Amino acid sequence: MLIENAKDNTITITVSSSVDKFGLQRLIDYLKYLEATSKSKAKQSAIDELADEVNSSWWEANKARFIK
Repeated sequence: MLIENAKDNTITITVSSSVDKFGLQRLIDYLKYLEATSKSKAKQSAIDELADEVNSSWWEANKARFIK
């Protein structure tokens, strides 16, 4: 594995082709999440509340598909 700082304020990571692609994609997704939320001013409590609201709404809309 090789990690390099580029001149354009980016980081280049080179890995062997033998690295598990699924695991690598999960790592990339996590890095995208970190980048997207790096400047967020949201508090964890507000995020948790929104997540609970979304999950509850989803379950109400979809529970008939799972409980018959």
